[in-house]
Amino acid sequence: MNKFKLVDLYVLIPYIVLSITGILMVYSASSYIAMADFSNPQHYLLRQSMYVLAGMITAVIGYLFPYKWLKEKKLVMIGTGVTVLLLFLVLLFAKEINGAKSWLSLGPINVQPAEIAKVIVIWYFAYILSRKQKNVVENLWKTIGAPAVLVGFICFLIFIQPDAGAAIILFGISAVMIFASGASPKIGVMFGAGGALLLTGLLELIRHYGDSLFFLQEYQYNRFLAFWDPFALSQSTGMQLVNSYYALSRGGLFGVGIGQSVQKTGYLPEPYTDFIISILGEELGLVGVLVVLGLFFFLISRIYLVGIRAKDPFGSLICIGIATMFLVQGCINLGGVIGLMPITGVTFPFISFGGSSTIVLAGSLGLVLNVSAHEKGHQLIRRKRQAHTAS
Repeated sequence: MNKFKLVDLYVLIPYIVLSITGILMVYSASSYIAMADFSNPQHYLLRQSMYVLAGMITAVIGYLFPYKWLKEKKLVMIGTGVTVLLLFLVLLFAKEINGAKSWLSLGPINVQPAEIAKVIVIWYFAYILSRKQKNVVENLWKTIGAPAVLVGFICFLIFIQPDAGAAIILFGISAVMIFASGASPKIGVMFGAGGALLLTGLLELIRHYGDSLFFLQEYQYNRFLAFWDPFALSQSTGMQLVNSYYALSRGGLFGVGIGQSVQKTGYLPEPYTDFIISILGEELGLVGVLVVLGLFFFLISRIYLVGIRAKDPFGSLICIGIATMFLVQGCINLGGVIGLMPITGVTFPFISFGGSSTIVLAGSLGLVLNVSAHEKGHQLIRRKRQAHTAS
């Protein structure tokens, strides 16, 4: 059977449209800065185009990768071990950029292991939880104890880079996958309530003690101050959020037109990464933002649906984990852009500029398409058998 005939177009088409939109918006949002820094307005356009192409190749590999190999224990353990090693190497050898060590130089290629860790954790948890679903229902703590410690350690290595945004995403993915595997809803409610209390307490600690807290650096504390009162700090740490508001306000309903943004001309730092949605809103307006978000959340809904319909627990958890990764990452970025939460440096999937993120997200979609094709293939086989039996 030709596997390409089983491609889920409801996943593939939104991905392609979002990627093309991302290339266009990266070019528009970065052209002014690229001209000033590199005397080439296409600098980031060319790089993002290469990243998207590499991502599409990675997606094809993820799609064609033998499904049964994904369940091989040795491969899962090797992938997890290599990821932990890369996170250690980042802490030991990576250069500090903007107060964080996140990038590992491997010759001409820069790798961000935190991005890789997201998919590896999804793969690891899908393998572990799918094999122990009955135990998860009967004895959650005993079943997830050791895996949770390992994933918690990975989150810790990412958090101390520091990359709080990626650590939060990993925590959200892990929690959803655990409860999707059969944990009691009562425990989920307890976790949610406990998390809300912990978050409230943490915010109060930060409000009263600031960067004197051992886990909070000065620039991170400044992000909280900017979150609480951005206009009071509009000339310093609140500048990004204030200019994000200006961009969204100026865009109005239909925007000022592609390439016509004012905020990208030095007012909004790095407008092609964390705040690209602000530039999109300025140039394409509220309507443009809603179209992009509608397509993005349609993609997420489709991935969840593939996971819910999947008969194989492993494939189901893979899809649920990947959909959650997109959802949490998108919401964190939007929350920072509109001031609902502190800025964390998390990019918007497929729209923001970025190599590791673009390639890893595309590869994860390849896995979703792989699961979908696997399920479709089994459905076709079952139908043929039923037709043969009936005849």
